[in-house]
Amino acid sequence: MQDGEDSEDLSLGDVFTEPPRPPTPPPTFATCTRNAFPDLKIRLVGSHPLWAHHLWNAALAFASYIDSNPEIARNRCVLELGAGGGLPGLVAAQNGAKKVVLTDYPEAVLIDNLEFNARQNLSPDEQDHVETQVFFREHSWGYIWGHAVDNIMRALPKDDSTGFHLIILSDLIFNHSQHDALLKSCDMCLTSRSASDDASIAPCVLVFYSHHRPHLADRDLDFFRKAQGAGWVCEEIVTHKYPPMFPEDPGEEEVRATVHGWRMRRGDAGDFPHSTLI
Repeated sequence: MQDGEDSEDLSLGDVFTEPPRPPTPPPTFATCTRNAFPDLKIRLVGSHPLWAHHLWNAALAFASYIDSNPEIARNRCVLELGAGGGLPGLVAAQNGAKKVVLTDYPEAVLIDNLEFNARQNLSPDEQDHVETQVFFREHSWGYIWGHAVDNIMRALPKDDSTGFHLIILSDLIFNHSQHDALLKSCDMCLTSRSASDDASIAPCVLVFYSHHRPHLADRDLDFFRKAQGAGWVCEEIVTHKYPPMFPEDPGEEEVRATVHGWRMRRGDAGDFPHSTLI
């Protein structure tokens, strides 16, 4: 991750000169190739400490999963947390979502990039169903996990104001210190299940990720242990292998190359099939 009268005017900046900082790298573009829809060209910020400058394998797996299961998005309200380039949320919009809210950390470069990707990849009608700016504390844009969700909820249509039917977490759980905050946001934002909901499309959180640091895989899985402890039912529904994001990184390549997709729903442990994590 620098005699005389002038000597009296020296400041710390004059004594300890800071070398010029390198310019921020320009944005890059990555393409998501699809079967049923035109390819999506996703702009990524040039560099960012929150890793928003990568199009993660989990996002590609999400795009494929939503395209193959459009009913999870069609006519439903979708929230993506930590959206980065916003690929999964954009795919949800193209599959007929009623409302898509894309959020990321409240920093202009991130939110502006989400807006750019929505404008460049969605039709005007699809754009009408997407929100990328959520006002935070009256002075900046975005959302910090675990904080109040009033402004996010205000983006919902009036007839769906109780919450989102689908929440997308794409490659976020490697942030181990944020597990509790993520779960809190999901709990506040997911709508309740109604008696008429089909089990296959009941409100849920989809969590796709890779174990980028295999020696910390168990800590990644702590997210689901905490979720189960809080009353969520967790079920692994997808595994898909991609070329590893960082081929030179340490750890078993097959582990780093595999994307896992989990579905989380509220309910008693007997309501749905689930995985027990030890």
